[in-house]
Amino acid sequence: MSLNQLTVHELHEKLKEREITAVELTESIYARIDEVEPSVKGYLTLTKTLALEQASNADVGFQNGNEMPPLAGIPIAIKDVICTKDVRTTCASKILSNFKPPYDATVMAKLQKQNAVMIGKTNMDEFAMGSSTENSAYQITHNPWDLETIPGGSSGGSAAVVAADSAICSLGSDTGGSIRQPAALCGVVGMKPTYGRISRYGLIAFASSLDQIGPFTKDVTDCALVLNAICGKDPLDSTSVDVPVPDFTESLINDVQGLRIGVPKEYFAEGLDAEVAELVHSAIQKLEQLGASLEEISLPHTDFAIATYYIIAPAEASANLARYDGVRYGYRTEEPVDLIDMYKKTRTEGFGQEVKRRIMLGTFALSAGYQDAYYRKAQKVRTLIKSDFDAAFEKVDVIATPTSPTPAFKIGERTADPLQMYLCDVMTTPASHAGLPGISVPCGYVKSGLPVGLQLLTPPFDEETLLRTAYTYQQNTDHHLKRPIIAKTEGKI
Repeated sequence: MSLNQLTVHELHEKLKEREITAVELTESIYARIDEVEPSVKGYLTLTKTLALEQASNADVGFQNGNEMPPLAGIPIAIKDVICTKDVRTTCASKILSNFKPPYDATVMAKLQKQNAVMIGKTNMDEFAMGSSTENSAYQITHNPWDLETIPGGSSGGSAAVVAADSAICSLGSDTGGSIRQPAALCGVVGMKPTYGRISRYGLIAFASSLDQIGPFTKDVTDCALVLNAICGKDPLDSTSVDVPVPDFTESLINDVQGLRIGVPKEYFAEGLDAEVAELVHSAIQKLEQLGASLEEISLPHTDFAIATYYIIAPAEASANLARYDGVRYGYRTEEPVDLIDMYKKTRTEGFGQEVKRRIMLGTFALSAGYQDAYYRKAQKVRTLIKSDFDAAFEKVDVIATPTSPTPAFKIGERTADPLQMYLCDVMTTPASHAGLPGISVPCGYVKSGLPVGLQLLTPPFDEETLLRTAYTYQQNTDHHLKRPIIAKTEGKI
């Protein structure tokens, strides 16, 4: 097995024993990028000079016999919505095409303390608005399992590069499912931690009450290692919560004996692909065979989650994206007539169709005469959705559902129908409203060969039970060990 196929924990042991160097590992990743990136198109910016410098610094620590952190020398890809000092950060938007942040996001500062290696910035739906990574201003990312299908979104690039072994792990962001859904469609592990568990400082905002950074990894052990590195209270982010950060690796126990797993009937209703339903039911039954007990539960307000999300998230986006006006940074239209003309033309030319659609939706929902009818009502429904979960977690420890209602669909299949695209997130938005931690783990493959994800949810700040459940499942199955065979596409895509 080549170095780029190994996990973080396997590579850490090799680096520690000095069987390999971080520079060799980094070079193997760039060799893999040269091989598959023309087909996958997961990266927007590569930082090879910086990466080799960071790898060389990590090697000095290993050679001196220092006790190095688990992510030292590990090549990590970063979603292009996370600020990286002096490295282009575009949000996959024309309006930020040449933006180089003057500071690092808190998660980047934490990775630097670990001596991690940044490989580059990954493609995404523009400003994280989308479920397929087809809304990027620059390129469409392709699913490594089938290059004619989407990788999910909005963190499709971050999921695809881990699936393609052109990164060892990556960071994404999840607003309504943007880590969990692409993780499911690309056959990797993806986790959205509890809202407030990880600092959002330096995460370019889409919907501030929903956005959360999280990892994509090849297995659950790696997920715990990345969480250890990036979690914690941050004085620069007032929404980060001051709760103790445990050593998440201590949760990696191969035992679900006595765990109560809730199976919500609303998640197995009409619209769920039959093969997906079968694979997810099999995964839940596997957990029962391993000692967990199952209980059917009801989350009665689930049907309102998508409608609620597409009022609250665009409303927050309309406020957050008002700063992109061509005055201080980013794209500016050429030769405007006056200030108002500059605002209009800059935003018309700089934003893509989906971003404009959501800004208009959000502005309408917040406008005079409509705020009570839409935005405030949506906030009340959000509270009801959270109350459903609160009541459920009085009876069960974990909730198990499909991550996505279907496997990956063909590129272009849903771009003309925004509503169908929005329904891709029907399984993931409810937990986002409630601020819950959620993880998607591979649980099998449909007949066409595309992966399917099992979503697990726990109460806020109980990532330990989440990791324990997911780890036990992976210790007793082999779905996460499969790798896609990526065809070379010279010129076709």
